[in-house]
Amino acid sequence: MSKHNKKESRPSENKLGKRTYEKALANLQAELVVLQYWVRKTGAKIIVLFEGRDAAGKGGVIKRITERVSPRVFRVVALPAPTDREKTQLYMQRYITHFPAAGEIVLFDRSWYNRAGVEPVMGFCTQEEYIKFLQTVPFFEQMITESGIQLIKYWFEVSMEEQASRFESRINDPRKIWKLSPMDVQSYQRWYAYSKARDMMLASSDKKHSPWYIVKADNKKKARLNCISHLLSLIDYEKLPREEVELGNRNMADAYDDKISPEERRFIPEKF
Repeated sequence: MSKHNKKESRPSENKLGKRTYEKALANLQAELVVLQYWVRKTGAKIIVLFEGRDAAGKGGVIKRITERVSPRVFRVVALPAPTDREKTQLYMQRYITHFPAAGEIVLFDRSWYNRAGVEPVMGFCTQEEYIKFLQTVPFFEQMITESGIQLIKYWFEVSMEEQASRFESRINDPRKIWKLSPMDVQSYQRWYAYSKARDMMLASSDKKHSPWYIVKADNKKKARLNCISHLLSLIDYEKLPREEVELGNRNMADAYDDKISPEERRFIPEKF
């Protein structure tokens, strides 16, 4: 990988101040809570797919979507490589088992589109399996939408230079090194093969009933805000009235001295 001068700043990263970003994110996260109440009340079923280049920031967006809402409503699915048993099943089968029930939003951190990207590029499927997937996936997704599930698909696009910079950051930061896998290195080396696979995927599966939405992801903060804002705009929800909650008074009938000292219980050392 080429070396970047750490003192050089990328202009795209400096156009959104921290306070502006945090305020906008807080507002969007509050709106996600509004969406959560609506989904639970109405029994809506929503699937959101997050696909894109390695190091494009998909995980960061998913984290910001889910960090202030209930995991019982917003479920994240990030499947590992298929088991030997799963390899003998219908390709879509292991994904279908994670589809939402009423009142759930399922966020797929990569999805069945592995067969349109990673698998053909890395030789994990045959050419026949690859072509068959591209031919049938529009019909599969039409069945999803006709069953009453709203399907939303995002592709995160990052530039060659930005991807290289993020990979180098993972190499040099001990907190991030776990994020760099052998597959990431392969995706870096096979940039153009992945580009071709992306183009084939979009051409085959960008349909009216399940369109692709492209997220410009060179600027992580902007990508997060733009994606969450766009996601909210696609769902026809409304703010529902909520009952006012009062804490009331503590019941003192069973009151006793419930404070304990470090000598009586194993408190951890306070180092901070």
